[in-house]
Amino acid sequence: MNGAVTAIIAAIFLWWFSTGVILLAVRRADRSGRHQALVLAALPLLVVGVGAVAASLMRADVAGVYLGFLGALAIWGWIELAFLAGVVTGPMRTDCLPGLCGKARFFRAFATVSHHELLLTAGLLGLVLAAGGAENQMAVATYLILYLARIFAKLNLFFGVPRINMEFIPLRLIHLKSYFRRGPVTLAFPAAITALTALLALCTERLWFAGSDAAVAGYGLLTALAALALLEHWLMVIPLPDAKLWRWMLPAPKTMPKEER
Repeated sequence: MNGAVTAIIAAIFLWWFSTGVILLAVRRADRSGRHQALVLAALPLLVVGVGAVAASLMRADVAGVYLGFLGALAIWGWIELAFLAGVVTGPMRTDCLPGLCGKARFFRAFATVSHHELLLTAGLLGLVLAAGGAENQMAVATYLILYLARIFAKLNLFFGVPRINMEFIPLRLIHLKSYFRRGPVTLAFPAAITALTALLALCTERLWFAGSDAAVAGYGLLTALAALALLEHWLMVIPLPDAKLWRWMLPAPKTMPKEER
């Protein structure tokens, strides 16, 4: 029981802390204009993540579980940093055209994030191949939950949800606001909620019947991550001030001159 509680608290803290650090780094890059330098300086994070995942694969103990979890988070975090810094996004970097709809709007929107999506997918495929036959699949499971949650979130932002928090969108991604749609939920929302609820139920069931300390720690981490992914989607319809979790730690945003947009 203690192992599960520790894992759940650790996952929640790491989610909050890593998100805050990334937002802080990108906000400072927005103020200094050194976005590429930021991404290059953070490359050791990616290297450490890959090393942690490699070290975890043949370890079936609690330490191996945490290594896999932290390694996957580090890889994911570097890719997200590269995206939010506007370095790895997509070929389309302008606002959505007025009145654009249907397939044309979808493909234009995808072009704004296509390079990021391809890199995330490459990361997932790399982990799956590296972990093939390994005793410890924690890194793959962690990354897969993050990947599914991100795909569902982007689809819902595109098709429409009542509540969209645009406070932390970086300067170099400001054009993405024009591709979001604030309005009634579509079929994308119940599909995402159903899938993520099923995932949470599966992780919770495996945690309940876990037979070893390593399994308890692993499924505790995954249960918390799945719950956070589900919460993230419910916050698209429930008006709660989630931005307060990080606003206090970030410097004031820089206003981009019109000629730079």
